[in-house]
Amino acid sequence: MFIRRLSYSILLAATCAMPVLAMGGGGGGGSAPSESAPQYDAAVEYRKGIAALQAKDFKAAKTAFDHVISVAPKDANSQYMAGVSRVGLNDWKGAKRYFEKAMKLDPSLLRAERDLAVAYAKTGDKPKAEAALAALQAKASSCGAVCPQAGDLKAAIEAIGAAMAGGPQAAKDNGSNLIFATPALGDDRYLSAVSLINEGKFETAITTLKAAQASFGPHPDILTYLGFANRKLGHFGVAEAHYRAALAVSPAHRGATEYFGELMVERGDMSGAKTMLARLDTQCPFGCAEAEELRRWIAAGHSPNS
Repeated sequence: MFIRRLSYSILLAATCAMPVLAMGGGGGGGSAPSESAPQYDAAVEYRKGIAALQAKDFKAAKTAFDHVISVAPKDANSQYMAGVSRVGLNDWKGAKRYFEKAMKLDPSLLRAERDLAVAYAKTGDKPKAEAALAALQAKASSCGAVCPQAGDLKAAIEAIGAAMAGGPQAAKDNGSNLIFATPALGDDRYLSAVSLINEGKFETAITTLKAAQASFGPHPDILTYLGFANRKLGHFGVAEAHYRAALAVSPAHRGATEYFGELMVERGDMSGAKTMLARLDTQCPFGCAEAEELRRWIAAGHSPNS
């Protein structure tokens, strides 16, 4: 199995600064103003937020991450970064709300779990801070000294302890491991993940793609490959969520459209798959690889290679 390179460029999204327009009603005049109003490029706004945090311009960071969330409200990493920007503004109550949203969306997001506990301590909610600390201590005990998260768990426990004791470093250290997630590092992780997918190492690819999100946020290429890898593992519900998220931030993303259509074929939803194919035929009237591949899937009624 070898997957094609997606058409949407990671580097383009990291450097482009122009907003994109939401898809309208196709023939014009069919969409309400709220639906056709300008939308933000989530990946571009995410990088703006990271740059603002590096410059300690927390107000600009807050604005940028709020823009990301307006397009991708279910992206846990962006919700977390919106909280980090509010920490910089000393708005711990506001930060707590975003950390809670991030944890609800992704309970495995350790940095959000850590900073939520710090926020509880900073806002005087000692019982919740103690409960969060105990949960992380239990994870550290179960993890042991040599597991991959051992160092991060130890640092998280120390940060929460410092916050509960009123330590001055608690706020300064918040989010520091994400602020310096550079585009180059994100590109490296992304390309590594694509190689892992081509090798059939889907679990490791998912972990690597999530690491790439620290640099790029809800980028449609990353979301599409998260959908692809989860689909290959049989996690169809998770895959669908990722495909929908990719299309929410980039409605004309051909890779996400094709792979979502393939998922529909695998689920027996031929009507839905044909709808995805119609979208591709509209997007590329002179033909494109994505449309032809999905057409083959629909004709076969299953994976053409199975």
